[in-house]
Parts: sequence; C-alpha cells; structure tokens
Amino acid sequence: MNKILTKNPQYITDDSGNKISVVIPIKDFKAMLEDLEELEDIKLYDKAKKSEGPSIPLNEAFKIIETKRKSKK
Repeated sequence: MNKILTKNPQYITDDSGNKISVVIPIKDFKAMLEDLEELEDIKLYDKAKKSEGPSIPLNEAFKIIETKRKSKK
C-alpha cells in the first residue's frame, strides 16, 4: 500500500469553525484511491476463499473483478 505523504492537511471550516472538508494534494488522493482498490480486491479474495460454492478458473475470475472495478468508475 502507498504511504500517504500529507501530514498536515488543510481543512475547510464552517462559520462556527467546525471542520467540514479536508484538502490534500492530488498525488495523495490518487494514492488513497489505489489503496482502496487494492483493499477491495483483498476483500473479494477473502470472500471467495470463504465461499463453499463452485470455483471458477483464475483468468475468468480476473475478468469478473476487472469488469466490476470498471463499472464503479
């Protein structure tokens, strides 16, 4: 996983001073998205390993995962 580089993000606050948003560099945002995709793949793998249903060939599984990933973008 990527290491997030922002140690001191900027915050956007409301009129009362409550933090409502955060501003981070685009490279950190992209790294976060990559990490989330990797975590999603791990979750799918773990779910498949626990399943007692029929298995499918690895190359077919990758096609299904990529199709799901592309449909979420």
